[in-house]
Amino acid sequence: MSQVFEGYERQYCELSANLSRKCTAASALNGEQKKQKLSDIKDELDEADTLIRKMDLEARSLQPNIKATLLAKLREYKTDLNTLKNEVKRISSTNTNLAARDELLESGDADALMVSNDQKGRLLMSTERLNQSADRIKASRKTMLETEELGVSILQDLHQQRQSLLHAHQTLHGVDDNISKSKKILSSMSKRMSRNKWIVGSFIIAVVLAILLILYFKLTR
Repeated sequence: MSQVFEGYERQYCELSANLSRKCTAASALNGEQKKQKLSDIKDELDEADTLIRKMDLEARSLQPNIKATLLAKLREYKTDLNTLKNEVKRISSTNTNLAARDELLESGDADALMVSNDQKGRLLMSTERLNQSADRIKASRKTMLETEELGVSILQDLHQQRQSLLHAHQTLHGVDDNISKSKKILSSMSKRMSRNKWIVGSFIIAVVLAILLILYFKLTR
């Protein structure tokens, strides 16, 4: 896992959660307060866009196996960001409608009150959908963390198995060395035995010849 990508990811997750809270807060505001809140939200959306681009560039520069995992994460973050952008558009549109409602109320149009109630209902429904989206994002993040922990556990197991194999290889190498030394010792012993046989044989032949010579001299006198 890339530490650079994780840094950008952490910043984005914090920013996304903050944006979700601000969208919910903006939905309950009116007038200039709502405009200021929306302006702040749009600035943070630009910052989130920048983080997404940075994560994309970092992910594409990594090895294929890591790259595939990070790009899958990135698609979820892009979906999350698009959801936030759509919510901001909806809130901005609602803000325009609320301004029109206020003008109608000031002009004394009685039908504007019914429109306002309808907008409030839609606002409550949108807020509920936003909360559901935030819950889904939290669940997705939890799943990703669990998957990452599982990957780390598998890597640790593989590392332990590799160490065991290396230890076994070293043990076998030591056994091979001992066998080679034993072969050399046995070969040396075999050579010495052969040499000793020749020496003993030569000695016996010399003794026999000496006895024969002695017998010969005794018999000829």
